[in-house]
Amino acid sequence: MKLAELLNRITVLETKGSKDAEVSGIVFDSRKAVEGSLYVAVKGTVSDGHAFVGSAIGNGAKAVVCEHFPDELQDGIVYLKVADSSKTLGQLASNFYGNPSEKLTLIGITGTNGKTSTATLLYDIFKNLGFKAALISTVEYKIAGEIIPSTHTTPDIVRLNQMLAQAVETGCEYAVMEVSSHGIHQNRTEGLKFKIAGFTNITHDHLDYHKTFAEYLKVKKRFFDELSADAVAITNTDDKNGPVMLQNTKARKKSYALKKMADYHGKIVEGDFNGMLLNFNGKEFWTTLTGNFNVYNLLLAFAVTAECGFDENDVLQAMSKLKRVKGRFETLRSDGGIFFVVDYAHTPDALENILDSINQIRTKNERLITVFGCGGDRDHAKRPEMGKIATRKSTLAIITSDNPRSEDPTSIIKEIEAGVEPQNFSKYTSIPDRKEAIKMAIKFAEPKDIILVAGKGHENYQEINGVKHHFDDKETIVELAKLMSK
Repeated sequence: MKLAELLNRITVLETKGSKDAEVSGIVFDSRKAVEGSLYVAVKGTVSDGHAFVGSAIGNGAKAVVCEHFPDELQDGIVYLKVADSSKTLGQLASNFYGNPSEKLTLIGITGTNGKTSTATLLYDIFKNLGFKAALISTVEYKIAGEIIPSTHTTPDIVRLNQMLAQAVETGCEYAVMEVSSHGIHQNRTEGLKFKIAGFTNITHDHLDYHKTFAEYLKVKKRFFDELSADAVAITNTDDKNGPVMLQNTKARKKSYALKKMADYHGKIVEGDFNGMLLNFNGKEFWTTLTGNFNVYNLLLAFAVTAECGFDENDVLQAMSKLKRVKGRFETLRSDGGIFFVVDYAHTPDALENILDSINQIRTKNERLITVFGCGGDRDHAKRPEMGKIATRKSTLAIITSDNPRSEDPTSIIKEIEAGVEPQNFSKYTSIPDRKEAIKMAIKFAEPKDIILVAGKGHENYQEINGVKHHFDDKETIVELAKLMSK
């Protein structure tokens, strides 16, 4: 693509060299530059891309976008000065791939919990309605049924546009993506044209990155602030910060709720571990999904599809065929009659939601045993909070490892234990080895008891000192339950 064409709708403050140059691709990692590349020097969280301009040129880059020119300019290289390289990268990537987000209905789901579930449910609803769609989520990327391994909740903006262009080429009319706070903060959604944005909830998470809750909230809100006037913004008004998201948006505002009046209102008619009978906007339907949190996910999905123009009855029929999202309230029963729930819950709010959901369904004749931990090198403040919640709402809590990364697992466990209230000291034990912790839960359990294994969900590894070791909660449960029933 001609550089001049690539710069469409982009403000360039100063240019050195000719804009007639041909560009073969866009990179922001100097190591990935090849002959004819346009290198964008971005200031990252760890390093500044301006320090690697020479390296990019050495690898073949013919044009450079930067916020300040290098001390020495090389002959034959085009230099373009912009106000913000990070934001410009998004606009360049969109232009290079033909602005694919404008050629389909792009839906973004943000919030602390429920992003993956809601995005995946929407992808499956579109499929059930007979439409091709793309999914960009924590668990996996899908383009019209083709599965691509996931690397980030929100991929880098060049990769995003590449996938969206592929989605357009394969005939997708809809694309659903999770929008993480990291992705918003790092401008990984810059230049994308979202038609619908949905907000799930916001709770204590990622403060290792954002430092304060106020900053975390501000970043999430920015996603809605930047929507265009022809977009639709849908928020959860049962969350106290839900209305905050829409304060400055230019988009058309819509709401959903279980407890308050809203454009899209839902309620649980009845439910058990096999599923729920729900009522959305006066219409009843059955789903195999379980738990209050899943009602919110389904209700947001219902609101999004209705705002896409689908008939509500057609949507509910498509929703009634939905299956549970991998690693989200997945259930299995052992030959010995123990009931297991595997869930990704790794924040205080998510853990409390799933424990509340289980406690609402169970008869209280069964014991509830919770196996959980907290990730290393992440937000320390949530650890004691999760210790308090797990021991307060379980018959027994077994604290264990969950991706300790570079931290000592026993140190993480001590921080979790610090939140246990004195009256619940007898309701927990600590076993750093996750497999041994699950084994202890099975050994302690009797027929009909419920074991919740929380924190990892779909993940199939344990990250220890930079190395990912294979570990799958569901696989481990099946293996141990079979072994221990002999």
